[in-house]
Amino acid sequence: MSAVSYAPPLVGAKEPTRPGLGRLTLVEMRKMVDTRSGKWLMGIIVLLSVAVVTIGVIVGTRADRRFENLFVFSLLPTAVLLPVLGILLVTSEWSQRTALTTFTLVPQRERIALAKIAAGVAFSVLSLLVCLAVAAVGNVVLVALDRGSGGWELAQADIWQALLVVVLSVVMGVAFGMLFLSSPLAIVLYFLLPIIISAVNGIVRSIQDTMQWLDFNQASSPLIGERLTDEQWAQLATSSALWILLPLVLGFVRLMRSELK
Repeated sequence: MSAVSYAPPLVGAKEPTRPGLGRLTLVEMRKMVDTRSGKWLMGIIVLLSVAVVTIGVIVGTRADRRFENLFVFSLLPTAVLLPVLGILLVTSEWSQRTALTTFTLVPQRERIALAKIAAGVAFSVLSLLVCLAVAAVGNVVLVALDRGSGGWELAQADIWQALLVVVLSVVMGVAFGMLFLSSPLAIVLYFLLPIIISAVNGIVRSIQDTMQWLDFNQASSPLIGERLTDEQWAQLATSSALWILLPLVLGFVRLMRSELK
């Protein structure tokens, strides 16, 4: 029978430290584009942004062909499709069976959840910068071809409100991903529920005033190119609490209790 010998700990050796939230966020950001679906989705968003800006350069009157409008055009594909990337950031852990590895390396699940939200916000900022760059290139083309006004006016409030739209949409995607933990179900419900709500709102006229406080799409649409009144800000806060905060809290609880396989 052989005895088992243990090596003594090295003098002065440091205990391994857990990764900080910043490092976890960078890891989650890499996960967003590390899969084939993530790469394709990011590529499609960029291509669609370029396509809509190109259309904006070609069509419309001279007065409409300006930097502000091109920025709004480039923002549309980002606001619609980037939340899907937020959904996949969460649900891919279960579809690709990497959740066990992730939560084994970092047992504190709440830190992973916060890192995923932070990664979504970071990608929102990067996407907004890409939209500004695409719109700027389109405006340079307009000036070169003498087809636009040549102006570069874009109010700072418009940029912050556009960023708010993208951030809220991506966080909603992350919340739906945490709540359902299934890519098909979360994506279908994310796109289907607003359509159903809009249809009901158009048919049942008696609830239209109430739906202004509950329909997130209706409450957030004035953020693009408009200045919100105090009532509209309150409607945005109420609808965001219903469609973002509530799913995020429920999804956070489910993420904490989900069985890893």
